[in-house]
Amino acid sequence: MPSGRTHDSITLWCLVPLSVLGFALTQNGTIVLVLCACFLFSGLMFGPDLDIHSQQYKRWGPLRSIWLPYRHSMSHRSSLSHGPIIGTALRVGYLFTLVATLAITIRLGWAIGQNMRNPDLQWSSLVFPWIDQWVRAIAHSLKSHPGLWIAAFLGLEMGAMSHSISDLLGSWIKRQQRKRARR
Repeated sequence: MPSGRTHDSITLWCLVPLSVLGFALTQNGTIVLVLCACFLFSGLMFGPDLDIHSQQYKRWGPLRSIWLPYRHSMSHRSSLSHGPIIGTALRVGYLFTLVATLAITIRLGWAIGQNMRNPDLQWSSLVFPWIDQWVRAIAHSLKSHPGLWIAAFLGLEMGAMSHSISDLLGSWIKRQQRKRARR
């Protein structure tokens, strides 16, 4: 299995060919920028090794503790963390759920505080329309900019797959070397 430094090098070396290929296919600099930014983010901070105490995990700094429930619920190199599409989708869903829960909790606390100052004001009227506004904004963005959302997910997935594929190749090479050594 390659080291964290090797994974980082693979991510950085793949960036230029990815950007060239992305631009050749789309002719759209914005889509390529989103694709490459998400690829870098995934390769360096959001990849499959968030399921262990890895470079990717450490790079979250003081926020790394948000990944502890994820780490404890995943077996390292399982299909849920390292598998194509499912691993990335689970990490995106996990992070989205955390951010949404935090945002709603903060908004709820603020609304309750407003209600305590002004009892005629219903806290729910400050929370539910706000949630509805955010859901509508996300839905509108998905509908209005599907290419950017696809590019973002593809970038995240390709960053994760560059990691998983290098793990598989590294393990395969080590097995071949052990077989040759036994002969």
